[in-house]
Amino acid sequence: MPQGNHGSGADAPEHKIWCDCSADEQKASALAAEMKLPFPVARVLVSRGLTNRESVDHFLNPRLSDLGDPFELPDMKKAVTRILHAVQEGEPMVVHGDYDVDGVTSTALLVQVIAALGGKVTGFLPHRVADGYGFSENTLRQCVEQSSPRLIITVDCGTGSIDAVRAASEMGIDIVITDHHEAAEGVAPAFAVVNPKLGVDAGLRTLAGVGVAFKLAHALVKVLRKEGRPDADLDLRRFLDLVAVGTVADIVPLVGENRILSRHGLAQLERTESVGFQALKQVVRLEGEIEAYHVGFILGPRINAAGRVATPLLALEMLLSGDGDHAREVAAKLDQANKDRQEIEVSIVEEALQQIESIFDPSKHYGIVVSSRGWHPGIIGIVASRLVGRFYRPTAVIAIDEEGKGRGSCRSIEGFNLVDALGRCSELLHQFGGHAMAAGLDIDEANIPRFTELFNSVAAEELDQATLRPHQNIDAWIDLADADPALVQSVKQLGPFGEGNREPVWASENIRIVRQSRIVGKKHLKLTLGQGGAQKEAIGFGMGARAVPEGPIDVAFRVQMDTYRGGNQVQLVLRDFRPHGSR
Repeated sequence: MPQGNHGSGADAPEHKIWCDCSADEQKASALAAEMKLPFPVARVLVSRGLTNRESVDHFLNPRLSDLGDPFELPDMKKAVTRILHAVQEGEPMVVHGDYDVDGVTSTALLVQVIAALGGKVTGFLPHRVADGYGFSENTLRQCVEQSSPRLIITVDCGTGSIDAVRAASEMGIDIVITDHHEAAEGVAPAFAVVNPKLGVDAGLRTLAGVGVAFKLAHALVKVLRKEGRPDADLDLRRFLDLVAVGTVADIVPLVGENRILSRHGLAQLERTESVGFQALKQVVRLEGEIEAYHVGFILGPRINAAGRVATPLLALEMLLSGDGDHAREVAAKLDQANKDRQEIEVSIVEEALQQIESIFDPSKHYGIVVSSRGWHPGIIGIVASRLVGRFYRPTAVIAIDEEGKGRGSCRSIEGFNLVDALGRCSELLHQFGGHAMAAGLDIDEANIPRFTELFNSVAAEELDQATLRPHQNIDAWIDLADADPALVQSVKQLGPFGEGNREPVWASENIRIVRQSRIVGKKHLKLTLGQGGAQKEAIGFGMGARAVPEGPIDVAFRVQMDTYRGGNQVQLVLRDFRPHGSR
């Protein structure tokens, strides 16, 4: 998730391993002087490879005009030709998405764009539990029963849906795939497959599904403008809020075109024309400036909750609504679904902790597996992330249904590739897939004990010599006095923050505690820190259970303006702390 107010690993019993980011100090000084930036911010830019005025200007001021030609994506011309033919002929179309935020926003985007161009189009989203991920023969049948389409456009899925595409072809239905996932077992024989992973431009391969969908929308409008069509006046900028929400929530690297789309999309979200987003912002009382944090921790979870504990169609219904009252009613349901998700999550985490803590030996357990009947399969991925934050071990959480079939979600730590590890356990699995840091699996309940042993054994081989504590990158060591409003404002220019563009973390040493630590909001740590003549208020979200060392400490922190109850002062958001001088 993007960097936000809730730091990962806050429950860890020890401080993290601090790693200083290297940078050419002379280049940083020169850049700070030339661009009139605080030195710590210039140091961050240099450490991330931005060393001259041109590269820094493009980074700090991403422009929509810098977006590339959408026809650079493979099969884009074929996709556009087929869709515009369907629009002209009045053929019924379905946009088939997925149940997560990326899939829902992608679906809402293309449904609205194609409808605005005069197309006859509806949206479809699979159910997480009943249908599973992506475009399948089962979801194809549902699309046919509901809409009788002549063309199905997939978003955020479909590249590997070989059987479903073949079945559609037998029915006389064309498939245009837009996706951003790897083709693990071959590419489906669709009419067109618009997937940057199949192209030659490495810079486009990190696009989220909604980014690919936006590229398709751009290509459609570009062709219509070239032909001088009146419907080519469609302003795609008003859909950038959808693009930003899907991009940030999907945790793709916020660099290159993703950075451009998310920066402008977050600004669009502040002034959104979407009745659905207006309603959701009202329900969660979100006003003013919107950052990636608000997508990752406030808006995104509520859209996701629909697919986890209810139906993703609720979220799509809200995003497509033109009725403010109805949209607010649906937004309230999404808010309640998120609360339900949180309650279920807490319950599963507590059960999982009981399983782990009853047997856990840090010298023997390198990979963690927990399982139970009755756990909600839509929640276990979040639970796995929580457990990794607590124990800093690769973790698999398996929900078992009434028939003894297990569905697992796995999360990892740096240096441990889940897909490779699951491959070494494949004899015990029905199927598995995913990425190095997040993966899924299907397994029979009877095989879980052996899988637990084998998974731990594989993890032990890989991690036996590793120090199993999370790392904390330190972008620069600064004095507390340097944590001023100018630094906060300059840091904002580096956003939006997330994967591939993390928010800078600063460190200060030999800090004294001016005011005794106290707990606020049940689990958050509040401190007043001092160094020389400077004093700063600091808060450690989720750190209430951590003991504060005696004597001077070193602190790692983000900076932000604290506007709570009308305040306007710099606040340090703690990422970690340790006794002064320790390692």
